[in-house]
Amino acid sequence: MREVAVIGVGMTKFGEHWEKSFRELGIEAGYRALLDAGIESKDVDALFVGNMSGGIFLEQEHISSMVSEAVGMTEHNVPALRVEAADASGGVAFQQAVLAIASGVYETVVVGGAEKMSDLTSIGVTDAMASMGDRSWEGLFGATIPSLYALVARRHMAEFGTTKEQLAHVAVKNHYNGARNPYAQFRREIKLETALRASPVAEPLGMFDCAPISDGAAAVVLTTFDNAKKLSEKPVVKVVGLGLATDTLALARRKEITTFKATVAAARRAYEMASIKPSDVDVAEVHDSYSIGEILAIEDLGFFKKGEGGPATEEGRTALGGEIPVNPSGGLKARGHPLGATGVAQIAELVWQLRGEAGDRQVKDARIGLAQNVGGVGGTAAVTILEVI
Repeated sequence: MREVAVIGVGMTKFGEHWEKSFRELGIEAGYRALLDAGIESKDVDALFVGNMSGGIFLEQEHISSMVSEAVGMTEHNVPALRVEAADASGGVAFQQAVLAIASGVYETVVVGGAEKMSDLTSIGVTDAMASMGDRSWEGLFGATIPSLYALVARRHMAEFGTTKEQLAHVAVKNHYNGARNPYAQFRREIKLETALRASPVAEPLGMFDCAPISDGAAAVVLTTFDNAKKLSEKPVVKVVGLGLATDTLALARRKEITTFKATVAAARRAYEMASIKPSDVDVAEVHDSYSIGEILAIEDLGFFKKGEGGPATEEGRTALGGEIPVNPSGGLKARGHPLGATGVAQIAELVWQLRGEAGDRQVKDARIGLAQNVGGVGGTAAVTILEVI
């Protein structure tokens, strides 16, 4: 199989974009990625789009054709494919594009991720997000995604002594990082007391433990490693590890809920492909849709032993300048979480970090980056490893 590299990345600012349509967000991110790559739409062989729920948020299916037309690729009848895996849609779309190039089918591919969520009420968004879980076995009985993550948090607290203060430290750290990210939805630091006193959402999770409702888009351009060396004047960022795994849709059907086994399996496969171990990773973007999600991630990815994620966060070991900087972008919590765009945005952040282009949030001497994108409450996990050459 051929080696694959990222040669261009682009994003919109995440937030509530009342003045922009889904199309306009996709165009903006795609244009920036193509400009960064130094190519035009006519040079692209295929388009993969990560989108969770255009049917609910936009009342629009067949998103791939709409996005292809918006970014000027239908003129050349470029094949376009929508990928859906709940809020792991972007990460899975990226991996499918990598495999399409590695197999020899395509030379250059654009991966986009987008979601327009703010046109629905908060009640409508909560209902739409319930489709990321099991409607029949959980949603029918009133279980929302926040309440399911709250169950995970409570169990983690009972088994390992994790505290609400440690959950709050996740939010404080990520808001600190997000304040340094021009694309972030929230660019303001918060104090620990603010996070702890926030309005409850699903005990023990408060408002600052939960990612916001967001609009936004992100895009990346992929090509063969050989092409990248010829085309790009910037440091070449190569895809060195991929891992994808699934678990039961319903949380209730799992033997344990304080480990996301899909993450563990996906990480193992990615590490094996990259021929590295967790301690080799310099920077990570993980799925902190809820603060407990980041704590689970840094344990399931092997950065810390099970039960040590909370104390490690509290001690600053995952902060900028720490042992393993996690979510320098601000994560889903501060950068924002437009569901289908999140996984692609994680890749974009890692590329900026590995190129040394991350500004005030730059991780020193970052050479290897890892992205973990989760669908629902751990039903899908995509782990991707990048290395700057």
